[in-house]
Amino acid sequence: MNQRTRDPAPEGETVTLARVTGETGGDLVLRRVGAHYEIYSNGIFLMDTRDGTSEREMVRASLAGLPAGRSHARVLIGGLGVGFSAREALDNPRVSRVDVVELEPQVIAWHDDELGEAAEYVHRDPRCRIHNADIVAWLAEASAAAKPSRYDVICLDTDNGPDWTVVENNNRLYEAAGLEQLVRLLAPGGVLSFWSANAVDSFEELLRTRFGSVEVAEVVVARGVPDTVYLASNPL
Repeated sequence: MNQRTRDPAPEGETVTLARVTGETGGDLVLRRVGAHYEIYSNGIFLMDTRDGTSEREMVRASLAGLPAGRSHARVLIGGLGVGFSAREALDNPRVSRVDVVELEPQVIAWHDDELGEAAEYVHRDPRCRIHNADIVAWLAEASAAAKPSRYDVICLDTDNGPDWTVVENNNRLYEAAGLEQLVRLLAPGGVLSFWSANAVDSFEELLRTRFGSVEVAEVVVARGVPDTVYLASNPL
């Protein structure tokens, strides 16, 4: 689950559907505004079901970067959110399995009800597995296995970006040690991608010291500054 900087657009009647204490200790709220759903934490807008352009583009570009002829691709996604990233992966004919790691159990539960329709109930697809876990701990355990499972595409959509994480511990994902863990889970020829609400030059520089190929794509969104997607492949 990641935190968005752009504000939701006011439209229609606002109804609070659920309010719980999140895993990070904050007040996690699900609201319906007109025909759309929004998630807030401690009064801060996290995400909604209005767009999802950059999340989908992150997955689409990652899969497009795989070697020609690669099929039965395995995709790992950090963050379920409203399900747009997982849906984009499942809709691609090259994909055979999608693993999603989501910290908040209530976000997962909401996909059985209010949020499910937005991404066509991704968690019910037999190719999709949802892991309720902290992404940092999950990656550490998975990468430490004697024979770790490998993924053709790994997409991290868990934070606002390398310089604005949802929880402090997540900064490890954007450091050298975290990248090494991710590389250990990346299949040969695989693509690693990161979603960010803005460009972070220092993170791009770090990626270029560890990968032979790094692409930075700006994705224009309906409101606010463009989102940024980092694509990295060919670990050095």
